[in-house]
Amino acid sequence: MKQNLRKSNRLFHNTDQKGLVVLVSAGPGDPGLITVAGLDYLKQADVVVYDALSNPKLLDNVQLDAELIYVGKRGGNHAKTQDEINNILVENANKGKLVIRLKGGDAYLFGRGAEEIAYLSEHGVEGIVIPGVTAGIAAPMMAGIPVTHRKIASTVTFVTGHEDPTKDQTAVDYQSLAGLIAKGGTVCFYMGVGRLGAICQVLQSHGLEADTPAALVQWGTTPQQRHIVTSLGSAVADVQAAGISSPAIILVGKVAATNEPGLDFFTSRPLFGQTILITRTRQQASDLSIQLGALGAKVIEAPTIDIVGPEDWSDVDAVIKDVKAYDWLVLTSRNGVSALADRMAMMNLDARHLAGVQVAAIGSSTAEALEELLNIIPDLVPTKFVGESLAAELIAKHDVSGKKMLLLRADIARPALPKLLAQAGAQITEHVIYQTKLADTLPAEAFEALREKQVDWVTFTSSSTAANMVELLGDEKALLNDCKLASIGPITSQTMQKLGLDIALEATQSDIPGLVAALVDACTVEQAK
Repeated sequence: MKQNLRKSNRLFHNTDQKGLVVLVSAGPGDPGLITVAGLDYLKQADVVVYDALSNPKLLDNVQLDAELIYVGKRGGNHAKTQDEINNILVENANKGKLVIRLKGGDAYLFGRGAEEIAYLSEHGVEGIVIPGVTAGIAAPMMAGIPVTHRKIASTVTFVTGHEDPTKDQTAVDYQSLAGLIAKGGTVCFYMGVGRLGAICQVLQSHGLEADTPAALVQWGTTPQQRHIVTSLGSAVADVQAAGISSPAIILVGKVAATNEPGLDFFTSRPLFGQTILITRTRQQASDLSIQLGALGAKVIEAPTIDIVGPEDWSDVDAVIKDVKAYDWLVLTSRNGVSALADRMAMMNLDARHLAGVQVAAIGSSTAEALEELLNIIPDLVPTKFVGESLAAELIAKHDVSGKKMLLLRADIARPALPKLLAQAGAQITEHVIYQTKLADTLPAEAFEALREKQVDWVTFTSSSTAANMVELLGDEKALLNDCKLASIGPITSQTMQKLGLDIALEATQSDIPGLVAALVDACTVEQAK
């Protein structure tokens, strides 16, 4: 989701009406492998000119008003010629803009970054470059292959495989490369899958044996990563059998056959190879995405809910200002905490305003939000994260009779909590601090993945996410029959059952860490079969 606010500590200050072009190296594929410096510039861009090999998720970091210009080149199809790209950079910089040229991998390695910087200089435009992680090192690493090894390989050479090695004159000295490989060196070929057969043939013609180890890594560092370990003599047949295609790194040398324990950590993560569709709100999706992605999953965000404020804030603002009139403030979701923190900030209030009021949070996620956003540790978090448990523990551990309790909740919150507290004698004041709305539609990526039966799991983190998912799918509800469905807890499961959805797992602990743990357990058991 694009950011709404610009940071005050801008890296680029347009004081003389001159723009700046920054070549930001996007890294090998995983959006987390962009550098901190590159991400900082990207967040402040006025214009982003991006390639095919830069992960599109990186564009979620740009400002809402930033202009995005695609100039990708893949498989002979060029969205823009290099001359057109150069002109785009110069024209926008001359308008005084911060222009980010987002390039896959490292901007200077087998790209045209140096040419672009030179062109900018020739036309009086300032340009700088942010280095990046290159696929030739990162992709083999994530496949368990170190490009150098103290006992095996002391040299590594990066080569473009884009040119034809069988032509009469070539800029690549294949005879020298073969000599380096024979002595234990490593050679990484970029953009060479289409000429794999010719590369293997030429290397063998210069003296390398057919059993010389080789490896190919496709979509390195991403959840779609696949790799094979082969040899020069078998590479073409093995690649065809495995269906490996571009983009992929070709690695030749003894290290390709390395099989030391622990090196293949990337694909041994518990959720690697799993595609998980999450239905949380846009505001909440990133947290779950990060946790699942770190465990190896490919995550598709398909928010079914939009969070909006109440139509009239006056009543809510009044009770927030008068919060000291209450004995307890009860919050039942992270969204509620976020909305409270936002309203307090708008009224120039901070945590001190809540001094003397006891605070209850329905679960660990709500409690974490209180600490993160308001620096408040709640006085009560129930052992089970549902309204009935929160009410029971408030009643059992505290004398709620006659106590004034302020509940700030969603418009669709279940009535069990206030009803039970009122029955115990509490004086309940309840206000809607945020509303949940049905999302307009599911993202095209989500529909496509479901229709192509590429989704392994769909997660539901509330009753409304399940109900909204069914409504958004409409006549295509049956697409969920091809996936395993995961519920965050018993309340969500009850709704799913009413909707006719089969539940593959229910989290024992009804929060995001509990849901993630349940998914890991289920996939671990499945892999062990």
